[in-house]
Amino acid sequence: MEMPQPNPDVLALKRALVARLQQVLPQDAVIHDEAETRAYECDALTAYKCPPMLAVLPSTTQQVSDVLRICHDAGVPVVPRGAGTSLAGGALPTADCVILGVARMNEVLEVDYDNRFIKVQSGRTNLSVTGAVEAEDFFYAPDPSSQLACAIAGNIAMNSGGAHCLKYGVTTNNLLGVTMVMMDGSVVEIGGAYLDAGGLDLLGVICGSEGQLGVVTEATLRILRKPEGARPVLMGFDDNEVAGQCVSDIIKSGILPVAIEFMDRLCIRACENFANAGYPDCEALLIVEVEGSDAEIDSQLSKIIEIAKRHNPVELRESQSADESARIWLGRKSAFGAMGQLNDYMCLDGTIPVSSLPFVLRRIGELSKEYGLPVGNVFHAGDGNMHPLILYDANKPGDLEKCEAFGADILKLCVDAGGCLTGEHGVGIEKRDLMTHQYAPQDLEAQMAVKDVFDPNWLLNPAKVFPLKASAVRRMAAE
Repeated sequence: MEMPQPNPDVLALKRALVARLQQVLPQDAVIHDEAETRAYECDALTAYKCPPMLAVLPSTTQQVSDVLRICHDAGVPVVPRGAGTSLAGGALPTADCVILGVARMNEVLEVDYDNRFIKVQSGRTNLSVTGAVEAEDFFYAPDPSSQLACAIAGNIAMNSGGAHCLKYGVTTNNLLGVTMVMMDGSVVEIGGAYLDAGGLDLLGVICGSEGQLGVVTEATLRILRKPEGARPVLMGFDDNEVAGQCVSDIIKSGILPVAIEFMDRLCIRACENFANAGYPDCEALLIVEVEGSDAEIDSQLSKIIEIAKRHNPVELRESQSADESARIWLGRKSAFGAMGQLNDYMCLDGTIPVSSLPFVLRRIGELSKEYGLPVGNVFHAGDGNMHPLILYDANKPGDLEKCEAFGADILKLCVDAGGCLTGEHGVGIEKRDLMTHQYAPQDLEAQMAVKDVFDPNWLLNPAKVFPLKASAVRRMAAE
């Protein structure tokens, strides 16, 4: 993908910036050696790389404010970075930018069990939020597959979800407030430790804004009591479409499982070989989990199993122990890593109506044959958040371009089926030029007008989200 070129005077600018930044940050928090900056040249969308001009690792909101003020005054773009787990190129640098990483901002600032919230610095990892409160039988609900590594900052930027979002919602449903630093260095507080702050819903604007509006440094998150228990059931089918229809029927019945996960044969075998989860040998696998008291679990699972039996499953197995449940979920959580053992891949995340699952799965299979590239399907079936994994060979000329075209057709298919381009990975660079397929020109103009207000010089996270030509025009107009 085309990326903006560095400024001609970038070296002189870099020296001046380093000197100024070292006045407000510790020496080891300003990374300017060319070899060391390569650690930040890409995120988890590794097909695209571009070393930044330099990177900084602040530890406090004040330090973030100082960095942004310096960069604002110098007219230097800033790319916010959480843990670098973005699968859409959301933290991909430009050659003339400063990477602002929040990895050192990982403290727990406040925990209030009576009012059920925790306040953390935004560099704290997703899983460690639950780790901070689980001794009191609380947990933080959003659980992306990368939760061991991904940062709350990135979760907020992309409005991340996870396997259990069917019941508990995604990040926006569990976010109460943020401390955010604007590009000019000003610090704002949005929301707080309570539900539904008065006035405009700016928190709803910030969550999912992909670093376009400001840098979130602290977050107040909702924590919940752990359920009494949970139990998954494995369902194996001989056909992807039949499995998709089973998902649709479960949702239509009015039952609300905590999670419904889907894997096709390619993913099933990769995950089984990787994690020894005990998955059956079949074309499609569903993991359906419910929670509550033993009586509630038994009641819900009996109804779900009754629905599944109408679709002639080749395997129908309830977990019989906590260890078996852990292995079942280990397999699903390992899917992306397991598929990486097969080949290079590109992971998409278009979202569709659940009723469209059978048709979309069939069409993806047809497209796979047309492009000659295998695709593995693993996704949050309960809310229609697809995660097709297109396998390709990065060392084979033309394979990446073919993969991109295949991915674009899948995402267009999702939109045409009544869904959208992204469920939780964000637009980043991956989908920016597909935005015109989902949005009319006036819709994109309204979105860009919001960025004009928060970041009038268009310095935050350049070349992302909006079609590249539109971004370039806006940036030139601001200059």
